[in-house]
Order: sequence, then C-alpha cells, then structure tokens
Amino acid sequence: MLGQDRRSNNERRETIRYPISVDIEWEVNSVRLPGTLSDVSFDGCFVLSSGEVTDGDLIRIFVPLADGMKVQFGGKIANHVFEIGFGVRFEPLSAAQRKVLVDLVKAAEQP
Repeated sequence: MLGQDRRSNNERRETIRYPISVDIEWEVNSVRLPGTLSDVSFDGCFVLSSGEVTDGDLIRIFVPLADGMKVQFGGKIANHVFEIGFGVRFEPLSAAQRKVLVDLVKAAEQP
C-alpha cells in the first residue's frame, strides 16, 4: 500500500526497541564498513549505513566498549533500505552480549 510504514507489516518485531546512536563497524562477505546503530532490542537492531546488503546476508556487528575492546554480534539482514540502512535479526545472544545491549540503552538514556 502506498504511504504505509514499511515497519508496520507482520514482520515487525514485537520486542521493544530502544533508540540509541552508537558508531559501530559491520562486516558482510569479508568487507568491513562503518555504520551507526540507531535502535536495538534483544532480537536485533537497525544500522544506518549506505553499504550494500541483501536480505538474508549473514552479518557481524562490532560494538566498541569504553576500554577499546569490541563485542561481536552475529545475525542476518532482515530488511534493508537502499542508501539508508538495514535491520538485523540477531543470532541467540549470550549473557555478556545482552549486558552490552542493556548498558548501551542505559547510556543512551542518560541526560
């Protein structure tokens, strides 16, 4: 339908999404590019980036920590919008990865 929000279809996740802005790196087919996480949930995230991806591509996302280390998240491209970005459905998260996401959201909520 014309004018319909692309996120309002049945694929739209029911998990609460949290708005954040975190610069990350992502990798598909051994090509690593920069991007920005614009929202996250325990199911996935949306990455702002003009890099080319295809729905179903396997992806690795590298989220920087304060100590200079990076935490890697794996997943699949769920959807993409050319020249804007793409949605990722995470692989099952470890407890450490869940904690990183919680900490990112808490930091984003700080005034």
